[in-house]
Amino acid sequence: MTKRAVVLLSGGLDSATTLALAKQQGFECFALSVDYGQRHRIELESARRVAELLGAAGHTIVKIDLRAIGGSALTASIDVPKDRPDEAIGQGIPITYVPARNTVLLSLALGHAEVVKAFDLFMGANVLDYSGYPDCRPEFLSAFEQLANLATKAAVEGQGTFRVHAPLIRMTKAEIIKDGTRLGVDFAHTLSCYDPDAQGRACGHCDSCRLRLKGFQEAGLSDPAAYQRK
Repeated sequence: MTKRAVVLLSGGLDSATTLALAKQQGFECFALSVDYGQRHRIELESARRVAELLGAAGHTIVKIDLRAIGGSALTASIDVPKDRPDEAIGQGIPITYVPARNTVLLSLALGHAEVVKAFDLFMGANVLDYSGYPDCRPEFLSAFEQLANLATKAAVEGQGTFRVHAPLIRMTKAEIIKDGTRLGVDFAHTLSCYDPDAQGRACGHCDSCRLRLKGFQEAGLSDPAAYQRK
C-alpha cells in the first residue's frame, strides 16, 4: 500500500524541494497551503503551479486570518526589512517571524492528515538560514510530533504513529537548490520573496530574496525566478 503524506507547500523554494523529496521517498503527497493573510499571498499561485507540476495527489488551500493578530512584517503594517547585511540575517528573531505560524500550519496539516489517512507530515523548516525562528528548530518539530500522537483520534485508537519530517533542516540554501534541481523542481515557478509586486516579481532585497540569490550563486546556478531588479 502506498504511504501517504501531507506536505506543507508555501510556493517557495524550500517547500517545493520538500515536496519533491517526499515524492522521491515513495509517498503519495497531499499538498496543503495556507492563506493566513500574508502580504505575499501571491505565493499561493506558485504553490498551485508547483503542486501540479510535481504531481501532488491533491492540493488544498486553507484560509485563516493571522492579520487579526498581527505582530509581524508579513501580517501587519510593518515594513519588511531590506538590504540587511549577511551577518545580520539570522541573528535574533527578525520582524518577519509570524507569531505561532508553524504551530498553526502544522496543526492544519495534522487535521488534513487525519482525514486523508496519512501519518507523515513534511515541512521545509531550516535552521541554518533562519536560526532566529524558534518554530523552525528540531526541538519544536519533535515536540509537535509528540503532541500529534497525543491529540488525535487516529493515534489514540492505534491506527498509526504520526511523524514530522523536515528533510531540509540542516541543509544550506545551495544544497537545497542542488537537490531540488536534481529532483526536477522548476524553480522558475517558486516565489520566496516577502514583498513581491502585484505581478509576483520578487523584490531582490528582503532577507528571503538575499538568501535565495546567495544560494543560487553558491550552487553555481542562475535563479530563473522573475525579479523587479537584481
